[in-house]
Amino acid sequence: MLYSLKGLWLTLVSTVNGFREPVTRQYPATGNIFKRREEPTPVQPRFMGFPALTWDSEVGEPYCTSCMVCIRNCPTQCMSSNMMDNPLQQEGMSHRRKIVDTFEINLNRCILCGICVEVCNFDAIVMSHEHEMSTYQRNGDRVNLPVLLDIGRKFQRENNWVPPTVLAKQKREAEAAAARIDAPEDSV
Repeated sequence: MLYSLKGLWLTLVSTVNGFREPVTRQYPATGNIFKRREEPTPVQPRFMGFPALTWDSEVGEPYCTSCMVCIRNCPTQCMSSNMMDNPLQQEGMSHRRKIVDTFEINLNRCILCGICVEVCNFDAIVMSHEHEMSTYQRNGDRVNLPVLLDIGRKFQRENNWVPPTVLAKQKREAEAAAARIDAPEDSV
């Protein structure tokens, strides 16, 4: 008798829960009449999307020098790159001797691990917030240098991105200025 009442109680609870608003969201967002929310789930600020290349707006060239460190450390080998001599360095406008000529990432193979960002010595790669990049072509998810730079510029603009090396330099300068202010002056 007790088990029958527990079974009836469980049936009643699950029936009441059936009238609640669903927790899951439709993907992709469609005009479902049974759902109140029709927009896709918003991306959280710390979400890691696909990798993108950053742009040095002061010089007008990518930060990437095509040193191949990210390619050698990628566990899926989804990237390829070539370098070229930097014409702006020959004119004295840039300190980079080499810059990237071609760069390609196969997004179907990328596992979004972020190793490429961690090993990059030039702050040239960031994990963007782009995640909706599916295509109907077999090789449609191979993105090249212009697309990667566009994604990177968008990420930099939306997040007010400053390279970590510049932040470290600003921090050192601020600490040095604070040390000069705090240091007692020698009297003559």
